Amino acid sequence: MTSSTTKDQIESLLDVYQDLNRALDALTFEAPVAHVYNPLKYAHRPARLYLEKYLAGPAERTLLLGMNPGPWGMAQTGVPFGEIEAVRDWLEIKAPVEQPDNMHPKRPIEGFDCTRSEVSGRRLWGYFADRFETATKFRNHFVIFNYCPLIFLEQSGRNRTPDKLTKDEREALYEICDRCLVAVLEILTIKKALGVGKFAEKCLKRVKNRVSTLQEVGSILHPSPASPAANRGWAEQVAPILERCIP
Repeated sequence: MTSSTTKDQIESLLDVYQDLNRALDALTFEAPVAHVYNPLKYAHRPARLYLEKYLAGPAERTLLLGMNPGPWGMAQTGVPFGEIEAVRDWLEIKAPVEQPDNMHPKRPIEGFDCTRSEVSGRRLWGYFADRFETATKFRNHFVIFNYCPLIFLEQSGRNRTPDKLTKDEREALYEICDRCLVAVLEILTIKKALGVGKFAEKCLKRVKNRVSTLQEVGSILHPSPASPAANRGWAEQVAPILERCIP
């Protein structure tokens, strides 16, 4: 890929992010949702570095799609599955992170000073760190993106996933996120995409016919520690699928 092509991708992706944030700002959510964070806004500096270094990139990559941020991952770093050490030490991304409006006292945003570790991100990025010598080599084969950039918190501090929103809220949110996903898949000329979990796979299947380049959709087991299956050797279970994505 030429640098000019990469530059064009970056500019197009930044436009998509701008449109996405503008559309998301217009949404409202009812109880039990009490707080909504958008790390693409308050963590825009590391989010942009990730976009420039790892989202934009060569053709023929497999896209891995996550659902939405976790409180100790992307919510802190602006990077999908963004476990602090993985982002800082392997992806070599570190930048100032601001704080969202109406921050939940039980879910503070501390950016790269956060001492909590997201298990899902540690497993996912850890797999690729073990598989590839460098993050640059990873970038030649895979790209990781989240379907929805918002994190929804209940008054208790509990995370509420997008699929648990009300029907009207889901429909409005999915329309916006589907549009963004289609644009990203087209810009990156993705031919193969895997959902990290079944929710993300459903999102990919829903938009597949709207993406001229997309030929194959599948899934891998989500690395969440809440999944008993993922706690029984997650890496060993997903390795055969991911290895088939590497020429």
